Amino acid sequence: MPTSIITTDDLREFKMELLDDIKNLLSKQATGKLKKYLKSSEVMDLLQVSPGTLQNLRINGTLPYTKVGGIIYYDAEEIQNVMNANRVQHSINS
Repeated sequence: MPTSIITTDDLREFKMELLDDIKNLLSKQATGKLKKYLKSSEVMDLLQVSPGTLQNLRINGTLPYTKVGGIIYYDAEEIQNVMNANRVQHSINS
């Protein structure tokens, strides 16, 4: 497996993309466009994670879920709470 070097520019770009995604999520929630319960595919799109990552988040208890008739649902508010609880702030000294 080739090794990749991550630069500070890469981290800044990732930070900006992540902040944009969070802002979009918050704006959807504020305008009421976000549904109360989301299916797995919707959560994968929202968080931009793979099915395996979503399964790991369920298994390790990071994301609470409800299973009804074989379909797994996630409470949108609980996803937001997980995002807020895991928020990391770093001060970048320029």
